[in-house]
Amino acid sequence: MPMIRRAALSIAFTAMAASLPAMAAEVKLDADLGQGVLSAGKPGTVYLRLSLKSLAAAKHEHRTPINAAIVIDRSGSMSGERIAAAKDGARVALKRLSGTDKIALVAYNHGVDVLSPAAPLSESHDRLTEAIDAIHADGTTALYAGVAEGGHQVETYLSEKSVNRVVLLSDGLANVGPSRPSDLAELGRRLAAKGITVSTIGLGLDYNEDLMQRLAAASDGNHVFVERSSDLAEIFDREFGDALSVSARDITITIECKAGFTPKRILGRDGSIEGSKVTLKLNQLQAENERYVVVELAAADAHGEGASDVADVRVTYTDLDNGKTAEAEAKPSVRFSSNAKEVDDSLNKPVMSQVTRQIATEQSEKAVELRDKGDIAGARKVLQDNAQYLKRSRETYASGVAPAAPSSVGALTELEKKSEEAANSLDADGWDRTRKMMRRDQHKAKVQQAY
Repeated sequence: MPMIRRAALSIAFTAMAASLPAMAAEVKLDADLGQGVLSAGKPGTVYLRLSLKSLAAAKHEHRTPINAAIVIDRSGSMSGERIAAAKDGARVALKRLSGTDKIALVAYNHGVDVLSPAAPLSESHDRLTEAIDAIHADGTTALYAGVAEGGHQVETYLSEKSVNRVVLLSDGLANVGPSRPSDLAELGRRLAAKGITVSTIGLGLDYNEDLMQRLAAASDGNHVFVERSSDLAEIFDREFGDALSVSARDITITIECKAGFTPKRILGRDGSIEGSKVTLKLNQLQAENERYVVVELAAADAHGEGASDVADVRVTYTDLDNGKTAEAEAKPSVRFSSNAKEVDDSLNKPVMSQVTRQIATEQSEKAVELRDKGDIAGARKVLQDNAQYLKRSRETYASGVAPAAPSSVGALTELEKKSEEAANSLDADGWDRTRKMMRRDQHKAKVQQAY
């Protein structure tokens, strides 16, 4: 049986909370509602926010080992400055790692070459260095095959106690082999099922951001848009810094809603809703980085005044400190009241600021869809309305009693600014760049990417 890690539970304002005894948990689970009090006898909507935070990873004397494959596009479009910068980035990654970390180097154009097979860095450092130095660019782009081979290399040393990751760099379109975003998303899901995350780095203005973003999202990986080759070394450094901070993986979240509460949708993440049950999976949790899930619930009108249980929440995960399965549980409850002021005053501003971020991200995605159809005016209006929605929400959640944290308010301010900028950058000349930036920001907001 799995070792049980009890989680602290905090329901804000007057919401009823049930917390389990603390046992030095590695992962802290908070289950909070957007309203602590709901209107009695009236149907309504309430948001359930689950927050996961790693508690003890920063205290560990030994960090989690890395098992990674660096996959580099070496097609003709990467020639010159780009391939030189990619090689610099790979060298930076090696400097981040220790001798016991496992690393492979894969390069692809119209074919795939394993330049250095997976091995402990202590055994392969010289071979890796020589292989990096020898990379040259020519040919077309077999992106799918390159990622698949990277995953195969990671499988060589696949371990529940390791961070298993493929890091893909590409500047072009997949034009050899499977090339649709759905094809790459399915590949990402298959790798994720094995415990492998794929992080994607898109370089320049010619790559397919939908393909790269969906590949990353399907495996719970990072996605970055790098406009200048000179920034690649920093991005590789931050990507491997992110990998080094992972403290838990293989995270499954199960929400069993109680009678009178019906799950309607999951904001920002893929998951399943079957009747009253919601299931989601996250591949990783970094130290000192909150990751959260928002579920919209419909509250029935049959509730009289008083307290009511909302759901049973259970999270299972692999603790990378010891490789064992652990659990966290929460039982959020809410109170119903006929007092309208009491309902209004129970607004949970920290939760609703994060709900707002997810709703605004959905609107940003809607704007991209409209612009792709040629409806520039429609896309602009969606983005302008979104900026106003973010402004109103920010002003509400940043003030008064128990405001949202400055970091959450800052995130809303940043999204507001980016919505305004995107609304003014929809014309043909700048759309490629704007679209890539929007897809990057959407991904970052939905998965709470650490960098």
